[in-house]
Amino acid sequence: LWLARGSRERSTMSTKVPFLARLGIYRISVEKQETLLKLMVLSTAAILSFSTRLFAVLRFESVIHEFDPYFNFRTTKYLAQEGFYRFHNWFDDRAWYPLGRIIGGTIYPGLMVTSAFLYHVMHFLNITIDIRNVCVFLAPLFSSLTTIITYHLTKELKDTGAGLVAAAMIAIVPGYISRSVAGSYDNEGIAIFCMLLTYY
Repeated sequence: LWLARGSRERSTMSTKVPFLARLGIYRISVEKQETLLKLMVLSTAAILSFSTRLFAVLRFESVIHEFDPYFNFRTTKYLAQEGFYRFHNWFDDRAWYPLGRIIGGTIYPGLMVTSAFLYHVMHFLNITIDIRNVCVFLAPLFSSLTTIITYHLTKELKDTGAGLVAAAMIAIVPGYISRSVAGSYDNEGIAIFCMLLTYY
């Protein structure tokens, strides 16, 4: 009788398989587990970086905030519609009134060119989007890319753990959030990413 009970207990214990073993986590090597964990932390940091900058859009709507971002939006819209040659030689009579402003010689066109390039790529892929929405969501998109570049840069300087902590920190640091919130279409939205990419 005790032999039958013992064999029954052994059979029920063998059917209780841990959850991670059912997913196959135990079967992969330690290096692959570390890689999977790194990807999960980096993906979470990138998603968190993007989503924390969307509160202005969720609370109000997809709009451009402040004065300089609106001027940048107007110039980007002109660039997307008229092309780079006319944009570079454009005399804007609405800016610096009553003098006007020669756009090609008085601005840094990197922000506008990046937005217009993404706008044309999406239209080439048959993704219909307004140029205003490209401008609104450009800074949150580049803040997500900044978390990945920060990870790689810090990993080069110290190690993987420090890179993951740095990526998580830059995703939520208030000083960077205030300059890259959705709708704040200014140079800092892509400048931090480009600066870290240059250092890397």
